[in-house]
Amino acid sequence: MPVKQRRGEETKQRLLDAALAVHASGGVEGFTVHAVVAESGCSLGSLYHHFGSFDGLAAALYSRCMAGLLDDIVAALTRARTPRSGVRAVVTAYLGHVAEHADGARFIHASAYAAYLPAHAEMIAAMKAPRMARMAEWLAPHIAAGAVVDLPDPLIEMLLIGPVAELSRRWLNGADVDLARAAKLLPDRIWASLQA
Repeated sequence: MPVKQRRGEETKQRLLDAALAVHASGGVEGFTVHAVVAESGCSLGSLYHHFGSFDGLAAALYSRCMAGLLDDIVAALTRARTPRSGVRAVVTAYLGHVAEHADGARFIHASAYAAYLPAHAEMIAAMKAPRMARMAEWLAPHIAAGAVVDLPDPLIEMLLIGPVAELSRRWLNGADVDLARAAKLLPDRIWASLQA
């Protein structure tokens, strides 16, 4: 990689890291362009050069955090052999990722209804599509064999990910939730909802 390109990539990563740190320390209220620029040591011009706008930076951070979560889920899922063990893998990978990367998970959940997501939907969809396709490909033979209920993909996603995402959101917001206990109890309940 040429030096100029490498420096540009390093600047982008520094801005993304700073944005996550600012959000982690200041929440939504403290998540401002000036705070991120100050934290990163980069210029405002660099931020706009690499991301187009502060919303573009936020969308890129959301995309990076979501990619990390989905990569962990897909990696765990592809090691599973049965649909039941696949459900367990997804639940434990999701909750494990949230516990290990709480700042990134908090940003994902705080961004769920953010105004910048629709404006950058194409970029986010491009990041999600191959990962979601890998999950669907893993499930397809189990659906065809009659082991998993045959529902549209968004409904399967809600049954599989919805409960775990909501539990994570509550834990990230300070609710008294034991993630390790949930990782033991939830998989069988979620499997029951997906079993044909």
